[in-house]
Amino acid sequence: MFVANDCRTDARVLREAASLAAAGHEVTIMAKPADAAARSGDRERVGAFTVERVPGPQGWRFWWTWLRYPWRMRDWWRRRLGRHLRMVPTGWPEAAVLLVAAFATIPWAIVRLPFFWWSQRHSAAPGGSNLDWMVRWRYVILGWAENAAAAAPVADAYHGHDLTGLEAAGRAWRRNGGRLVYDSHEIFLESGSNAGRPRLLKHLLGRSERRWMRHAEALVTVNESLAAELGRRLRPHRTIVVHNCPARWNPPVPRPDMIRSATGIPAGARIALYHGGFSVHRGLEQLADAILEPGLETTHAVFLGYGSKRAMLDRMVADPRLGGRLHVLAAVPPSELLPWVASADVAVMPIQPSTLNHRLSTPNKLFEALAAGVPVVVSDFEEMHQIVLNDPAGPLGAVCRPTDVADVARAIRQVLELPGDEAAALRDRCLRAAHERWSWESEVDGLIDLYRDLGDTEPRRPAGPVRA
Repeated sequence: MFVANDCRTDARVLREAASLAAAGHEVTIMAKPADAAARSGDRERVGAFTVERVPGPQGWRFWWTWLRYPWRMRDWWRRRLGRHLRMVPTGWPEAAVLLVAAFATIPWAIVRLPFFWWSQRHSAAPGGSNLDWMVRWRYVILGWAENAAAAAPVADAYHGHDLTGLEAAGRAWRRNGGRLVYDSHEIFLESGSNAGRPRLLKHLLGRSERRWMRHAEALVTVNESLAAELGRRLRPHRTIVVHNCPARWNPPVPRPDMIRSATGIPAGARIALYHGGFSVHRGLEQLADAILEPGLETTHAVFLGYGSKRAMLDRMVADPRLGGRLHVLAAVPPSELLPWVASADVAVMPIQPSTLNHRLSTPNKLFEALAAGVPVVVSDFEEMHQIVLNDPAGPLGAVCRPTDVADVARAIRQVLELPGDEAAALRDRCLRAAHERWSWESEVDGLIDLYRDLGDTEPRRPAGPVRA
């Protein structure tokens, strides 16, 4: 398997690897070091499988930083200069060269800085400029893909997670033959900062995705709507849907109260939890504003996770309007998550309809809440609507118009204002739905069957060079 992160908290990848290893396969995950600037990797045995972290190329970082952001080089100049000055007197000639180069950089920094300020004020795209994005794709993604493919052991199958992992898996398959599998956790070209990129750049990445997909034995994805959309775009030979559900879990009695212990929330106050990535368009601001609406005056909003919007949430904590009812907690390991989620009264995920990827999503946090027996409030999108309102066990929470703060508040009240016996019945329904339908044990059979079937077929071999 290939995944372009350090694979310490990627629950889906870790679950798939553990399940395939338990089914008798030898599994190695090729991942990245947590430090993007690392020059060496590591190898770790996790249960019955191996994680090998391979760094990407590093030489480009110096020159790109110098060309684009020369003022960010000051710490580098200072460290190098200090080291050579201490090497008396052998280091002095190089120190003199460094000093001259540093002074020569000052005019370039003065020229570049106004352009940088302008781009920061006028660029609407998250994730940096298109030029930065292209350079990162070439060196951070494709550079790592080349290194990971070269370091990967020869295998019967190469399983790429998302397009970033597919680039690496495809290169390994091209070197060795075997079977290629694409595991698309989302519509990659419509996710995050990719969604707002120019059509030409997305077209070029889409061509690469389609080219690898023609050689893949199967597409694995996370829900039926994504399977239909990716099927239309990529025309896979076979599609397997494996929802991002955790394993079955039984909350202890009495249920955990870890959030109150960590935050000091009073015993009588209700907890509305958002857990997961702190990033744009996830509804963080909408949840914070919702607890200011009538009827939620004693409800506390808790954000458990990590991400680029952490500083924004920390500032909100001090907002006097919220009266100390907003709390931010650091992410916890996946193995420890469910007791924290079970400490909430409702799990809220008002994902914004900003991209097709969001509108078709079934986020991990939805299934984690159900596994913990916690009712949910979700955006009224097709897949989530179907799960929450049309489940055979009965409604598992409420849906909302995620852009309308008043409607988010209305849905939260709909869950929190249930009488005690009805609230308990709702939690029981959530847990029963998780045990009967929305669990890893219910989902993983499709993946196991896929690899059993691949073992019965002749592997594909590249017919000549495959461009990527």
